[in-house]
Amino acid sequence: MSLSGDHLLESHLRHARYISELLDRKMTSSTSTTRSMKHVFTRQVEEVKTPKSDINAIILDYLTVAGYPNAAAKFSTEANLSPQQPSSAIQARQRIQTFIYKGEIENAIRALNDLDPSILDEDEPLHFALLRLQLVELIRKSRPGGDIAPALEFAQTQLGPKAPRTPQFLEDLEKTMSLLVFDHDNLDPSLAALLEPSLRREVADKVNKAILQRQQQRMDAAIRHLVQMRAWSEEVVRKEGKKGLPERIDLGLDGDDSERPSGTENGHEPMVTT
Repeated sequence: MSLSGDHLLESHLRHARYISELLDRKMTSSTSTTRSMKHVFTRQVEEVKTPKSDINAIILDYLTVAGYPNAAAKFSTEANLSPQQPSSAIQARQRIQTFIYKGEIENAIRALNDLDPSILDEDEPLHFALLRLQLVELIRKSRPGGDIAPALEFAQTQLGPKAPRTPQFLEDLEKTMSLLVFDHDNLDPSLAALLEPSLRREVADKVNKAILQRQQQRMDAAIRHLVQMRAWSEEVVRKEGKKGLPERIDLGLDGDDSERPSGTENGHEPMVTT
């Protein structure tokens, strides 16, 4: 099922506003009744006042790095922030990712080469990952009972010469070719994973990071580093046996189910697929 451009834009903006407002409330909430029931650590965290401008900057950073040009442009205007990248640069990355999400790998490779042909020339693992995904899509179209000749020819001409160069390439190709042999309704989990949308997302994420790196931009959104740092800090403190931490520390981004924007699942937008 696919989402229209306007609906997807509004969905992203609605979710961005929701996170911004939720974080703002988390930083400013304080009622004596609630405070008396909370762990002392939680109360101390809530006393830290984070400027809303900083919260909005983190959200804009995510929209920019993840590749949502229209949502980033509108949110930067609403939050009175300067754009972090030109919309055209974000749109180019979004277009390539959308091709991958839809399984149109040949179009994705063509668009990536139009943007910067040196990326695939210099990143053989990324090129192989895209070609392998293209083979998966050809096999998907050939089953059940379809013509497998295009998939066999593609594997022989495009992946065959590259596979012997590394053991991982060869293993990945052999595993992918197994999809031609076994019934897709009864696959081993490791093979079934090749047909899941998660593989498209994984490759799309690699491509997005490769483009950002080529453009000398950060490859991950700042919020990812903040979450990793927060998890690492908690782990260190717990390993040192220090007391004063609650048994469980939530990130505080879930909110109430009644507050969560429609069209989200576990705080994330649904993937755009066809």
